Amino acid sequence: MKSRKMQKFEELAERRVNEVLKKINLIGNLSNTGNYEYTETHARQIIKALKDAVKEVENRFDHKGRTEKGGFKFKI
Repeated sequence: MKSRKMQKFEELAERRVNEVLKKINLIGNLSNTGNYEYTETHARQIIKALKDAVKEVENRFDHKGRTEKGGFKFKI
């Protein structure tokens, strides 16, 4: 039988990961040049921000510490 903490973790993890996956899909929709215009720099900055966020999550699960960062802003 699973502990209450594990049940809560699984419940929250599934909900939060699914929410993030939907948001990532929406970010991917921004690549539609029929609707949007962007530079290669924009694309690289978005991809870097996403990769950095994933790396931060990996570090936290590996117990390598946590660094708080602000939100995303273009550096143009």
